[in-house]
Amino acid sequence: MKIALIVEDMPESQQMLREVVSTAFPGIHTYCAFDVAGALKMIRQFQFDLVLIDLSLPDGEGGTVIEAVSARFPESVIVVATIFDDDSHLFPALRAGTQGYLLKDEEPELLVKQLQGIREGRPPLSPAVARRILTHFHEEELRQANAQEVLSPREREVLGQLARGISITTIAQEMGISHHTVGDHVKNIYRKLNISSRAEAALQARNMGLM
Repeated sequence: MKIALIVEDMPESQQMLREVVSTAFPGIHTYCAFDVAGALKMIRQFQFDLVLIDLSLPDGEGGTVIEAVSARFPESVIVVATIFDDDSHLFPALRAGTQGYLLKDEEPELLVKQLQGIREGRPPLSPAVARRILTHFHEEELRQANAQEVLSPREREVLGQLARGISITTIAQEMGISHHTVGDHVKNIYRKLNISSRAEAALQARNMGLM
């Protein structure tokens, strides 16, 4: 790691993160930005090896910076540094392209250790965040298992066809049933899986191995 960018609007937190980064990677050169606009200006001027981003900034969301860095410098290591550990912040950040997620209220020594793990290919994740991710995927597996159980064989067949973009009329013709019956199956599928669109149906079908 040779050059880092810290995007943080609170001076005390910014200084703490600078010290953490300098301790984790001695000799690294660190730049700082206080908002989205400043961060975007920085990434137009320099290529950063490491970027630490707060999610809540005065002029927008840190996710904007994550997406910009991911698009411009795919090799950069992007790490969120925030106080938010809830799903509504964690998973959008992961989808935007961040490779790590640290909570700023943890001890600086732990943050240093997490960042140093980058050298060994370990994503820097605060323990609470790592547990939340594991719990999320475990719950998702349970949801998929339950979906397999709650749908009848006929409903699973309809879901597979629906996910392929086939019309209800065509599904009815291929299955030899009325389109009214297919419509009833679709309503039951949506209700049982708690979904409301073909896009969600396609995702569920893919997860259930029906496509």
